[in-house]
Amino acid sequence: MKLFIDKINSEIGQILIVTDGEKLCALDFADYESRMLNLLQKRYESFNFEYIKNPQGISNKIQAYFAGDRTSLNNISLNTGGTVFQQQVWLALRTIPWGTTIAYAELAARIGKPTAYRAVGMANSLNPIALVLPCHRVVGANAALTGYAGGLERKRWLLNHEGVKLI
Repeated sequence: MKLFIDKINSEIGQILIVTDGEKLCALDFADYESRMLNLLQKRYESFNFEYIKNPQGISNKIQAYFAGDRTSLNNISLNTGGTVFQQQVWLALRTIPWGTTIAYAELAARIGKPTAYRAVGMANSLNPIALVLPCHRVVGANAALTGYAGGLERKRWLLNHEGVKLI
């Protein structure tokens, strides 16, 4: 399978953008490339990358996000893979508005599984499309800043960028 990749610089490091030619299927930070490759390999088994600048206009939309555009990520078409449950969790992430956070328990309740907050946390940790599926907006109980596959400093930066007041 051929996948298309672009690399862009941001305030929090280089970002890798991977599409299948039509939809975004991975977005991660360059220093977590091995994580991204592992997730892609589980999905596609065999693939190769072709470098392409700004696939489907997505690179420009990511840069617009960093420039403060609150809506630039909203209409990016996604191909997430994953289980039905993971897809439920990941798509629910898109309903968390810019500048707000919710707890894992609240996210579990939103998908109709209020006792599955640990499973929601696990699905969140396997999110293949950072930023666009804003798992950085999910926090622990009492708004505690907890886990982020890109590192807590990036999570803190992203939330500050979106105007979230951290305690």
